[in-house]
Amino acid sequence: MSELFVRTLREDPADAEVNSHKLLVRAGYIRRCGPGIYSWLPLGLRVLRKVENIVREEMDAAGAQEMLFPALLPREPYEATGRWEEYGPNLFRLQDRRDNDYLLAPTHEEMFTVVVKDLYSSYKDLPVTIYQIQHKYRDEARPRAGLIRTREFLMKDAYSFDIDDAGLDTSYDTMRQAYQRIFDRLGLPYVICAATSGAMGGSRSEEFLAPCEIGEDTFVVSPGGYAANTEAVVTPPLPAQDFSDVPAPEVVDTPQAETIAELVDLFNQTKPRADRPWQASDTLKNVVVAAVHPNGEREVLVVGVPGDREVDLKRLEANLAPAEIEMATADDLEKYPELVAGYIGPQVLGPNAGADAPRYLLDPHVPEGSRWITGANEFEKHVCDLVYGRDFTADGTVEAVEVRDGDAAPDGSGALAIRRGIEIGHIFQLGRKYSAALDLTVLDQNGKATVVTMGSYGIGVSRVMAALAELNCDDMGLRWPLGLAPFDVHVIATGKDEAVFETAAQLAEQIPGEVLYDDRRKVSAGVKFADYELLGMPYAVVVGRGLQEGKVELRDRISGAKLEVAVADALTELAKLMESAN
Repeated sequence: MSELFVRTLREDPADAEVNSHKLLVRAGYIRRCGPGIYSWLPLGLRVLRKVENIVREEMDAAGAQEMLFPALLPREPYEATGRWEEYGPNLFRLQDRRDNDYLLAPTHEEMFTVVVKDLYSSYKDLPVTIYQIQHKYRDEARPRAGLIRTREFLMKDAYSFDIDDAGLDTSYDTMRQAYQRIFDRLGLPYVICAATSGAMGGSRSEEFLAPCEIGEDTFVVSPGGYAANTEAVVTPPLPAQDFSDVPAPEVVDTPQAETIAELVDLFNQTKPRADRPWQASDTLKNVVVAAVHPNGEREVLVVGVPGDREVDLKRLEANLAPAEIEMATADDLEKYPELVAGYIGPQVLGPNAGADAPRYLLDPHVPEGSRWITGANEFEKHVCDLVYGRDFTADGTVEAVEVRDGDAAPDGSGALAIRRGIEIGHIFQLGRKYSAALDLTVLDQNGKATVVTMGSYGIGVSRVMAALAELNCDDMGLRWPLGLAPFDVHVIATGKDEAVFETAAQLAEQIPGEVLYDDRRKVSAGVKFADYELLGMPYAVVVGRGLQEGKVELRDRISGAKLEVAVADALTELAKLMESAN
C-alpha cells in the first residue's frame, strides 16, 4: 500500500449519483477526465482485465477468433451503409490535415464486414466468428452514473458470418450460450429479454439485463416466462368493437374542462353513455412530437393514445428508429394551424387529410370501431362518440404508450411486472443489411455469388464492471467476489510493534495468489480498516494486538465473518475460507 498508486477519498464526488460511481472513484479505481470520460487507475484496471479475460476465454471456447481494429476509422464504409448520417449527433466526426473525414468508432460492423470481404470468397471459408475487445466512442448528450453511460467505453463485439439463415441460427445460439457462461462466471444475475434492434438493424434481438434499481433499461417479465425490454413489448391485438349503436359524433362546448378528469366528469353529466359511465380510457389524446431524422429533417407527427396512458418517448423512439423523438415546439405547431393546441382531434388528420397534414399514428390500444371523446379542433370544444374506422382513420400504428404493471403479456403468459436493469450484453441477427451494403458475397456450392448472413454480439466490458460494483457493495465500500477483486487477500499490519510488520510481511509473501499488503507505518488502524472495507478485497488477514498471544484475525469481506487463528494455522484456515467461496 505504501507503493500502490492510489488515494482513497472519504467524501462522495459531487457529480456521483449511484453507488458504483461513488465507490469506484472514492476507492481510487477510476478518475474523471471530463463528462463521460474516465481514466483507469491500477486497481480499476486489474478488475477490468479480469472481466476481459473471462469474456475472452469463453469467446475462444465458443470458437470465435480475436482480432483488433483501430478506433479511428475512415468515413467511406459508414457512408456506404448510411450510418455516417444515421448516427446523427452521437457520432464523433473529425478531419485530418488534408480534410479527409474520419470518425471515432461507435461500433465496428462495417470494419468486420470489410475485412471478411477482403479475405474470404467461398462458402468453404464459412462459418467464421471473429471478435475484438476495443474502445468505442459515442457523443452521449447526458453521460451519467459513472461507467454506466459514458462517451468512451470498452466493449467486446463479435460478428458471425454464415452462408445462410440456418447457419446464422446456429451461430446465434452458440454465442447466446457463451454469454450465459460468461455472466454465470462473473456472478452477475441476468434476464434475457426480447429487444429492438435500433440503429443496428436486423431481425432477432435479445438483451442481457442485470436486474438493478438504478438501471436505465426497463423490462417486463410474466409468470409464464415472457421477458422483454419495454421498448420491444408488442401490444396483444385488440378485437374490433361493434359500433352499430353508437350515435353520430357531437361537438360540445368544454370551457371548464382543462384536465382529462374534468373532461370525463363534464361528459358524464351532459352526454352520458347508455351502457356505462365515460372513463379516462375513453378519451383520445393526440400528442404532437417531432421526429428528427439522421439527415437533419424534422418531421412533425401526431400520435393518438388513450387518455389514461402517457406517451413513452423512449419506446416511441425505439419503434421509429433511426429517428430521434422529442416533443414538438410552438414553431412546429405554427406550421399546422388546423392543430389547435389542447383540442387536437383526428378529424383533420390521417390519409384523407391531404399531403400537407402531418402523419397520424395510433397506438394499438386504439382498436377498430372504438368510440372516443377527443378534441374538436376548436378552442374549448371537444367531440364525443367519434369512432375509429367510421369517423376517422390513421396513417399507421406505432407502439407509443408506457407499459404498465398488470398489462397482458403478448404471448398470453400472464400479467406483466415491470423491473429495471443494466444492459450488459446484446445479441442481434443482423441478416444481410451490412453485407449487402458493402457487397460482401461468396460463391456458394453452385458457383453463384451469395450475400453473406451476419450476426452481431456485444458485451459492455466496462459497464459490466460498473454493474458488478453496483451489485457487490455495502455502506462501507466495495465487496468484490474472489476471482474479480484486484487482489485476493488484503494483509493489514496494525500498531507500531516491529514484530507485527515482520509477521505481516512474511504472511503476505507466503499466501498464494494476489496479495495487497498494507505496510504503511504512520497510518492508524482505523484508517487501514476503512480502506480495506472501501477497496473491497474478499479476504483480509489482520496482524495486530493478538500477535502477543500468537494469533491473527481472518476476515471475510462479503459475509462479515471474523475468525481468530494461530499464526501457524493462518494459511491453512485462509485456504479453507477461499475454497468455500468456490
